[in-house]
Amino acid sequence: MKSDLEIAQEATLIPIMDLAARLGIDEDYILPCGIFKAKISLQFFEKIKANKDSKLILVTAITPTRYGEGKTTVSIGLSMALNKIGKKSIVALREPSLGPVFGIKGGAAGGGYVQVLPMEDINLHFTGDIHAISAAHNLLAAVLDSHIHFGNKLNVDEREIIFRRAMDMNDRSIRNIVVGLGGKPNGPAREDGFIITAASEVMAILALSKSLVELKERLGNILVSFDMQRKPIFARDFGVHGAMAALLKDALKPNLVQTIDHTPAFIHCGPFANIAHGTCSILAIKMAQKLCDYTIVEAGFGSDLGAEKFVNIVSRVGEFKVDCAVLIATIRALKLHGGAPKKDPKSGTIENLKNGLSNLEKHIENLKKFKMPVAVALNIFEGDTEDEIKVVGEFCQSNNTKFAVVRAFEQGASGAVELAELVCQTIEREKSSMQPIYDLDDPLEKKIEKVAFNIYGASRVVYTTKAEKNIKRIKRLKLDKLPICIAKTNKSLSDNPELYGRPENFKITIRGINISAGARFLIPLTGDVMLMPGLSKIPNAQRVDVDEDGRITGLS
Repeated sequence: MKSDLEIAQEATLIPIMDLAARLGIDEDYILPCGIFKAKISLQFFEKIKANKDSKLILVTAITPTRYGEGKTTVSIGLSMALNKIGKKSIVALREPSLGPVFGIKGGAAGGGYVQVLPMEDINLHFTGDIHAISAAHNLLAAVLDSHIHFGNKLNVDEREIIFRRAMDMNDRSIRNIVVGLGGKPNGPAREDGFIITAASEVMAILALSKSLVELKERLGNILVSFDMQRKPIFARDFGVHGAMAALLKDALKPNLVQTIDHTPAFIHCGPFANIAHGTCSILAIKMAQKLCDYTIVEAGFGSDLGAEKFVNIVSRVGEFKVDCAVLIATIRALKLHGGAPKKDPKSGTIENLKNGLSNLEKHIENLKKFKMPVAVALNIFEGDTEDEIKVVGEFCQSNNTKFAVVRAFEQGASGAVELAELVCQTIEREKSSMQPIYDLDDPLEKKIEKVAFNIYGASRVVYTTKAEKNIKRIKRLKLDKLPICIAKTNKSLSDNPELYGRPENFKITIRGINISAGARFLIPLTGDVMLMPGLSKIPNAQRVDVDEDGRITGLS
């Protein structure tokens, strides 16, 4: 089979203006970024606000392997298949980060015959949104140090600066740095560091804002540091939130592209689900919902991460109700969770597969706890056997859970028709009564415990001394009624990436709690989750190249 990039480069695209016209978007509201991608004006959203909302389908997964289990591929394939069977569907996805693109996973625009295009643009600079986020984030960081250099009128306690710099690349060497070296002209010397842009609070703010006014307000509420009297200092105190909003003015507008068969796709914002909330922008989802019958939204990683955060954070802000959750499983991941070798889970046995079904079972239980209909989609990879597929299907049947096989990677829309029909039937027959797992008025510790006990399956939660101090500060600032966005490994239901399957009798350790006052959530930190990933020994960057004609290779 041809590579993803070869398939993408051979596809015939239609001009983005024609695609927008099919959706009923007037030319005046389209901001083309070349021939095949565009931003859509927020004025258009105001025009269609009164339209009826489409059904909302949330795509999540079991605990994945390091290679990913194809959530983006299945999301795209499902949307394409819905259109194929006569429904009107749009898929809403996150923008890829350059860190993973040049790291382990490579491109993140789908794969095989279910891709969003132009694939090279989407995986690289796209419309410049992530660069704008990095610029706005680092503007605040630069203004902070300049303010201290020129007299520190706000009396910033340099030991209590919590806002770090950001870059959209995996680079472990700058997680912890010292700035201001070289003497007085270079500013105050202090400890600092970088996070990846996908973990930036500015990214979360952009994704959660529904207007330019709200964006500016949220940016002003970013908690930057504390002063010598322990009082909080916000971005608005530096008078820079207006400039940050100016940098993000166009980035707030959703991006419109197309799939390989010309199904419309909105791709906007890219928060990771293990260290942020893990779904595309609220504006992209809302705009899609006003233009079709079925909106497909991909949530990052497993139900314990992206799906949990969508229900507990995003749905509260966007006032969304999920009509059906699609839970993706793969033979490869199930074998890993059943004891197959970590470096080659596909080589595992049928017994490994059966043992790994406990992980699938837990994720099904999680979604049902949110009181939403669930359909399991088995994403087929080369080498999966009919006997293995039968094992998973029979397990789902015995657990009273709907099941479909997906072969969209090789067959395109046709390979996801079974899932599309199942989803439609599920929505028609089962009414969703989706609800969060905790109340915002719950004590902060209780919110953490409800997620840890009910979604992760932990037996207890342990707080370090630092975390306990953070909780006291959060309560003093009266921010304890915010939702929580737990930073946790995506490799396990626990906070230990080596605990596969369905761990039992384990503890969750909260080592600290970050405050995202602008994004309006709190971030309890567990395990060794890094806000700045590192590159692998042989990064995907070594495979990417461009020839003299500008043709890119190595993105897959």
